[in-house]
Amino acid sequence: MSRAYLLRHGRLVETDDFEKASWIDLLSPAREEEVALEKILGIELPTREDMEEIEISSRLYEEDGGLFMTAQLPAYTEEENTTMGPVTFVLIGGKLITIRYHDPKSFGLFATRAVRSPIAGENGETIFLGLLETLVDRLADIIERAGRTVTPVSKGIFQAKVSRPKRAEMHRSYLETIGRAGDLLSDIRDSLMTLDRAVGFYAQHIVRIEGTEDRRTRVKTITRDLHSIGDHAGFLSGKITLLLDATLGMIGIEQNGIIKIFSVAAVVFLPPTLVASIYGMNFEHMPELEWPFGYPFAIGLMILSALLPYWFFKRKGWL
Repeated sequence: MSRAYLLRHGRLVETDDFEKASWIDLLSPAREEEVALEKILGIELPTREDMEEIEISSRLYEEDGGLFMTAQLPAYTEEENTTMGPVTFVLIGGKLITIRYHDPKSFGLFATRAVRSPIAGENGETIFLGLLETLVDRLADIIERAGRTVTPVSKGIFQAKVSRPKRAEMHRSYLETIGRAGDLLSDIRDSLMTLDRAVGFYAQHIVRIEGTEDRRTRVKTITRDLHSIGDHAGFLSGKITLLLDATLGMIGIEQNGIIKIFSVAAVVFLPPTLVASIYGMNFEHMPELEWPFGYPFAIGLMILSALLPYWFFKRKGWL
């Protein structure tokens, strides 16, 4: 699906004329659409395979008078199946072309906002900067939401006093929450890194052009925001690692407590088992077998041999 927008009085207006459009947004384009656009622009657009290359030279380059910048962006972050995919930004002849095969929410948000409210500027580079600002804001919102999801985990691990069965279910839930937050945060950090590289590449380009002071200022602001969000993502990543270690530690303590109970029970019942084994022997001459108090004596001896280890463990503070 392809959409084209004109900038009219600072607002985006959807159009069918791709030659006059300021922004052409290609979402999962068919090959025929790409070929037609390549003829209009006189350039070769990157394929999906080209966009997925990890080399810097394949993601950031200048060719045929156009700037090609590819970044990894997340989509469907509110759902469990968060999708990461490459998005390519092409700046050529005052136009912005975006090529993507998934639908990050930032694109729809920016287009809706730019249709209703004017944006500063008159060409595709202005749209590119506005779209970058929306992307950065969106990434910040995602990180804030991830931080809010792990806050209850932090309080629950270190403060909750619940029964053992509920603790087991609680720890399982915590591990799932921490795992999802950690996976999402890893994707966001990858996105921040690729965006920072793309913005840096664009900044090197506009340094050589006169009359771009406003764009340089906006690029510096975007770069500072990316670094700030990256620092916060690093802090949150450390917190998630701490919570994961704490949760696993609490699970280990619970398991050690259960093993300790079985160990104590085995030691407590070992002496009575020994007494019962002795009096269960089939020897002919065993005086206690003919003694009227032999049975209560054996029972009492077994009870006493069980109570003594229990009293000893209790006194030592092992129980």
